Amino acid sequence: MIDDFPFMRAALEEARLASARGEVPIGAVVVNARGRIISAAGNNVIGPKDPTGHAEIIAIRKAADIMDSERLDGCDIYVTLEPCAMCAQAIAFARINRVYFGAEDPKGGGVTVGARIFEQPTTHHKPEVYGGILEVEAAQLLRDFFKQRR
Repeated sequence: MIDDFPFMRAALEEARLASARGEVPIGAVVVNARGRIISAAGNNVIGPKDPTGHAEIIAIRKAADIMDSERLDGCDIYVTLEPCAMCAQAIAFARINRVYFGAEDPKGGGVTVGARIFEQPTTHHKPEVYGGILEVEAAQLLRDFFKQRR
């Protein structure tokens, strides 16, 4: 596999920043066709009271603004947790080429479990999906976060 670690490490840093704000520690980065990070975000749901404030959605919005296009052709997204159904659909609508994620989400995932958005016949764009990148580190961030809250 290609060296995806620097991009996933950047997503993990966004997750840590989200955790420091009291948000669930999930981070995402969008990488353009030249292999450069063009946007990065961590979850931001609680602060602005925005249920759509998932890291992927925020990173996609920023990337679309930077590219001045609703389609992110040639871009990849790296996210620390398997995208939920909402985020997976946004990824498909944005025409992102590849999705790389850290840990699977057995409760809320929308890619490899649950809704499996990219397998639905009504999903017109189906990106390549690669999971398990720095999975242990990504999962540990989440475990530590929820352990502190119990």
